[in-house]
Amino acid sequence: MELFKKAVAECIGTMVLVIVGCGVAVVTNANVVATALAFGLSIVAMAYSIGNVSGCHINPAVSPGFALTKKMSWKDFFVYVAAQFVGAIIGALILELVFINIDSGNALGANSCSTLLPNDGGTTTVAGLMLGLLVEVVLTFIFVLAILGVCSKKEFSNVAGIVIGLTLTLVHLLGIPLTGTSVNPARSFGPALIAMMNGVYEPIKEIWIFIVGPLAGAALAALLFNFLSSKKEIKEEATLTSSK
Repeated sequence: MELFKKAVAECIGTMVLVIVGCGVAVVTNANVVATALAFGLSIVAMAYSIGNVSGCHINPAVSPGFALTKKMSWKDFFVYVAAQFVGAIIGALILELVFINIDSGNALGANSCSTLLPNDGGTTTVAGLMLGLLVEVVLTFIFVLAILGVCSKKEFSNVAGIVIGLTLTLVHLLGIPLTGTSVNPARSFGPALIAMMNGVYEPIKEIWIFIVGPLAGAALAALLFNFLSSKKEIKEEATLTSSK
């Protein structure tokens, strides 16, 4: 029952992230500041509402970071990821209902490397796709590293939600003009799936970038965090030994 409650919380949190973040992207025509704040503030709101239930990952790229640093079990990881994807799809379906009569809302704020990256007649080039992949790896690395760091000590718990929300806002400010900023496979998949139903196929064609990139960035962040943490533990043990 406890894991089920966590799954429900993750589903709801991801749904809210998609509705608010992608919704603002649609109504403001992807205004960089407005959209970045919408995603960041969504994280803050969810962190202080469902954070005490599930930890408020609401991102399949965040959960592996916690699993790789042994802060959660792999069983919980798979349940979390499934709930996050379901929540993202539900959120996109709700946006579809809201924007059903608005042509500009057909893409539902889905991610695409064609935003400002090199393209040829509307088709993103291989160079553009690779650049988009790099952007997602780097931005997710920054985001997940910040999360692992602020969640590493209990004394940071009161401000963790704010720090994570601000970091998400930060990476969106750079990433929106390039890829729309994903750093979250579920957030990308939900809108891309429903956009495909509206005849907008580019986001689903490029979805692999917004799955591979964030997962790779998260893995790199977890590996670096483990490395830095292990060095710190060795230094603490050496200090204790020398003081005896």
